[in-house]
Amino acid sequence: MSRFKIVNNQRIQYTPKEEAARDAEEKAWADGAFDRALLNLRDNRNSLLAETDWWATLDRADLITMDQKIYRQELRELPAGLDTVDKVNAVTWPKKPE
Repeated sequence: MSRFKIVNNQRIQYTPKEEAARDAEEKAWADGAFDRALLNLRDNRNSLLAETDWWATLDRADLITMDQKIYRQELRELPAGLDTVDKVNAVTWPKKPE
């Protein structure tokens, strides 16, 4: 597919060198999709863990419920086993207990 650019209000076709450079940019972006998806997942997971850190503080360690422990453990286990963008995007987040 040919690409074009606008120079001085004129539509000009990319040179072969410009085409190659743009193809390389698009490949680099596509190759980084998994890393970006994983980073986003980890950011979300870390936020959810931070919201519940108070559950596990030393001064209330005897008050944390088993459901709360399981929830936090399930969050910590993410992103284990996720090796594709589709798997990362299809993650089922654990349900936060009351």
